[in-house]
Amino acid sequence: MRVGLLTGGGDCPGLNAAIRAVVKHGEGTYGHSIVGFRNGWRGVVEGDVLPLGRQHIRNVLPVGGTILGTARYHPNAEDGGIEAVMATLEAERIEALICIGGDGTLHAASKVAEAGVKIVAIPKTIDNDVSGTDLSIGFHTAVNIATEAIDRIHTTAESHNRVMVVEVMGRHAGWIAINAGIAGGAELVLTPEDPFDIDQVIKFLKHRHRAHANFSIVVVAEGAEPRRGGSMDFTTQLGRFGEIVAGAVGDRLAHEIAERTGFDTRVTILGHVQRGGSPTPTDRILGSRFGVAAIDAVVEGRTGVMTALRGEEVVLVPLAEVAGKPKRVPPDLIRAAQVLA
Repeated sequence: MRVGLLTGGGDCPGLNAAIRAVVKHGEGTYGHSIVGFRNGWRGVVEGDVLPLGRQHIRNVLPVGGTILGTARYHPNAEDGGIEAVMATLEAERIEALICIGGDGTLHAASKVAEAGVKIVAIPKTIDNDVSGTDLSIGFHTAVNIATEAIDRIHTTAESHNRVMVVEVMGRHAGWIAINAGIAGGAELVLTPEDPFDIDQVIKFLKHRHRAHANFSIVVVAEGAEPRRGGSMDFTTQLGRFGEIVAGAVGDRLAHEIAERTGFDTRVTILGHVQRGGSPTPTDRILGSRFGVAAIDAVVEGRTGVMTALRGEEVVLVPLAEVAGKPKRVPPDLIRAAQVLA
């Protein structure tokens, strides 16, 4: 059997672990041929292929990024995109396709599956907002990076009596902000799930600096917004491809805090630092487990599904039920961050 493989959307640590597992298990256990497509769905549309064997995956386990390359390209959003995908898969004699991606990439996968392609999806995103799975590849590493940054920023904040605003990724969900904020001991965590009241933020910081400490750490997800009708007028800024402009909310929040409190306030925007570098053991293991499960699903004829972690078990869930449905941070976790301030 010839099995196609792609990585789409933003890169993250742990992708190469999943690629390695697909190749080792697919070729070594079942004797399948694995055909990689460069640069995500764009590579499928353009027929940009890279046959993958064991020689291509040596020493990639600890390496971040993806050896296949990636792109934010969705064939279902392009004229003739689905037809081009079908033509390439037929020309390359691909019998099933394993798609590793986040919410946008997997939504595209569900549309390709509806056209008759046998697809098994693997969830990856540092935002951890893919529905149906407890964890996505890349999230654990990103939280570790953000937590370490907050730990380091703490010493500067305390030494200089500053308010430090730390902006992390998270357009639709605040998983990184909440987890890194709790782990790093942040005083405030602002997320897309719970629009913030700038007046309450200012009141809290003034009280803290009078009664408890002369510094504060405020963690804000890039997609966080002020509450409507409040005294802070701000609209999330988007780039040419619909992506959030990094630093927009962090810079504005730092400005508002400095203007309204008089406290020395600085901002740190972690940005793509969260995506880079070597994956943690947790992400290496998760990517490996998902890769093995994906190949097993192909062999068993179970397609139109996504691998998912539920508790300690890797299961398969229908792709149509989870694609395009972002997973939000639950209220109890947000509450935990609030009460620990």
